Amino acid sequence: MVKAKPVVNAAALDKTINTSVEALTQATSAANDAVVKKSAEAKKMLAEINRHLKKKATLTKRNKTASAKLKKEANATNKSAVAAVVKELTATNAALTKVRTSKAAVLTELALLRSSSKRLNAYTKAITAADKIINKPAKKRRIVKKLK
Repeated sequence: MVKAKPVVNAAALDKTINTSVEALTQATSAANDAVVKKSAEAKKMLAEINRHLKKKATLTKRNKTASAKLKKEANATNKSAVAAVVKELTATNAALTKVRTSKAAVLTELALLRSSSKRLNAYTKAITAADKIINKPAKKRRIVKKLK
């Protein structure tokens, strides 16, 4: 004999719906907060990349002039100037590569967060609209009096 599944209690069903809507609302706010934080982080990294690129351009120019001086006159001061510029340029390139790598990871995470946030916002908006329609008060009928 097959056992019939128990029928869900109305109070339990109502509680399940309320907790689900509450969880969806919390997930929506958490997703929106995460998008804001990751966007700020990406913006910071972009500023840092621009700073490194500017420094790299300056160091490249400095390297060019120092190398020209070294070609004209090969002495210890010119050699040490070229070596210092090359060392600093190498460090800047390494830092730039590191920041670019971490920015790429942040941007992929941000894209995923944005799509999830968009879905959550749409679901929340749809549920709110449905609740508004469902919980609308019933219209009272007017009693029309007939004239005799």
